[in-house]
Amino acid sequence: MRTPLGRFVLKVLVWLPVAFIVWYFGAPLLLWPVKLLVAGIAAAGLSDIVTAVEQNAAIFTFATTLKPGEVLGGAANITVDVDGLLYSFGMPLFAALVLAAREPRWPRTLLLGYAVQLPFVAWGVLADFLKNIAITSAPLVASQTGFSAWQRELIAFAFQFGSLILPTVIPAVTWVLTHRAFLERLRALPERGVTPTSPR
Repeated sequence: MRTPLGRFVLKVLVWLPVAFIVWYFGAPLLLWPVKLLVAGIAAAGLSDIVTAVEQNAAIFTFATTLKPGEVLGGAANITVDVDGLLYSFGMPLFAALVLAAREPRWPRTLLLGYAVQLPFVAWGVLADFLKNIAITSAPLVASQTGFSAWQRELIAFAFQFGSLILPTVIPAVTWVLTHRAFLERLRALPERGVTPTSPR
């Protein structure tokens, strides 16, 4: 890699597997604030459906008031599991970019990027839960949620946005905003080994 950009990309590729290993095994701790956010939002806006939110490693378990089967008066209630890893993979991506750039005060930048991503990970987890109970569940279960047609459309959009867009866009945008000086320097550095050709 003879160019500054090439060396930076190589450093990112070296840091990526390290960051993903730390993220995967550190998920119980890294996602604990997400659990607090999700539980708080559920208690404030979904208390008639969600009775508790528990975390086991990277899995969030929603205990609900919804009943399975044909007998709605039974004692059993539905629980829904959501894998938090599906919505937090932007964390190791952001970490690899920060460590590859290694700008001054990079630990603070890591913490800032982590904090910025937390509410968006919570978005994905909640949207996944709502999609499970309101759209992909059995009609008898979905009917108990009380969501209207337009609300189901909104849930579907929130799920797509939270699973396909936010996990990659948010860390990328955050990194660009926190590394503007680095990007300016990178752009200003001349490429080595490139010899301009004269027109014939």
